[in-house]
Amino acid sequence: MIGVMGLDLDYLKHLAYSDDREAVLNDLMQAYGQDVWNYAFVLTKRPDAADDLAQDVFLKAYRQWHTFRGESSVKTWLLSITRHASLNYLKSAFIRKVTLTDKLFSRESRRSAEKEALDRLRVREVWDIVLQLPAKYREVLILDAHYELKESEIADLLGIAPGTVKSRLHRARAKVEKALKEADQP
Repeated sequence: MIGVMGLDLDYLKHLAYSDDREAVLNDLMQAYGQDVWNYAFVLTKRPDAADDLAQDVFLKAYRQWHTFRGESSVKTWLLSITRHASLNYLKSAFIRKVTLTDKLFSRESRRSAEKEALDRLRVREVWDIVLQLPAKYREVLILDAHYELKESEIADLLGIAPGTVKSRLHRARAKVEKALKEADQP
């Protein structure tokens, strides 16, 4: 086989018809594994995510040889796959971990354990209040704050006018603020 640094279009064509699937994957990973991992890490800033993404990239590349047209180097092709996979990972609801309170409260960069515990209690309190709102207010608030949809997207999703979305968001926020102030009263 060609040395690991000499992977090119002809080699990929050869690999596509190879019976030794493990050797094919190993060659690609040896040649470009560190580059793929580093790029995934730069984009996600998480070593665990970079590990998972690198594996996914090589499996996807192996399954998708036929899509490689040779218009770029194999490395560029793999980094393109890495970029798309990393951006999809970052867009996922799991990783964003957007909480409702991010829209209502500012966050400090360094917090004590006590402050962290109080913030968690506050988040729970906000969610309890939001879940008690009438459905029409609860839904627009969650779509806005948690899913970060634009007002026009919320309007399309719910089949209502953008002005109605704006009005409901305003009323929902006011109800949450009022309930929080009442909860803070002794």
